[in-house]
Amino acid sequence: MKNLSNSELTFEKLKVLAERGDAKAQNKLAICYKNGKGVRKSLKKAAEWFTKAAEQGNVSAQFNIGACYYQGRGVRKDYARAVAWYTKAAEQGESWSQNDLGICYLEGYGVEKDYMKAVEWLLKSAEQGYAVAQYNLGSCYMHGEGVEKDFKKGVEWYKKAALQGEPWAQHNLAICYEYGDGCRKNYKSAVKWYTKAAEQGADKAQYNLAFLYENGIGVNKDMAKAVSWYTKAAEQGNKDAQERIDSIIEMDKDSNGKALGFYSDNDSTPF
Repeated sequence: MKNLSNSELTFEKLKVLAERGDAKAQNKLAICYKNGKGVRKSLKKAAEWFTKAAEQGNVSAQFNIGACYYQGRGVRKDYARAVAWYTKAAEQGESWSQNDLGICYLEGYGVEKDYMKAVEWLLKSAEQGYAVAQYNLGSCYMHGEGVEKDFKKGVEWYKKAALQGEPWAQHNLAICYEYGDGCRKNYKSAVKWYTKAAEQGADKAQYNLAFLYENGIGVNKDMAKAVSWYTKAAEQGNKDAQERIDSIIEMDKDSNGKALGFYSDNDSTPF
């Protein structure tokens, strides 16, 4: 008999419990199949075990199988079924399900669009402290979807999410500070939040931060940093960032490398 790794031993123990009908074990076994931990990865088997646990009322499994149907992982994508499982979990107070259910109502995935129901579920999730829901709720207030447009409340929810490290909330909060939407215009705060989002890989934040460095808004003008952030955004497929890089290179060529210092006759590659 071969020696089993710790993850394999854990899997075998979970399998015994799961086959006996233990819902928590079934959900954990599904996660093993989903991640290939202790067993060959199988999204199909993961979905099967999530379903068994969900049908017993396990709230985590209800969210997980809902996500499987939403994303089409291990099962055929089916927004209606995703909504059905998200609803069961959301009604038990599961915050991620409440957020995702809110998005389904917001976008009309598996249900008829209903902005008011969307906000209702997003609020339940946001009030539990789920950062993604706080960001989504903030966006509803900024755009007047399901609620009266209120930039100040939008900023409040963005800030709650941003303080928890949610990158797109940080990005949108930075925009609010840059343009004075729902708060007093503050370029230094805009730079602060763009930087936090950019460092987490948000391409739009990288582009906007680069623009501020290029133009010396809220920071000292720094073309090297501008090009660096434009490049990071461009590497993620941000076309606007690539256009700015191309434009900067042409400007530098026209000045024989003296204006910006990124181009010389000996090397046609920037930086």
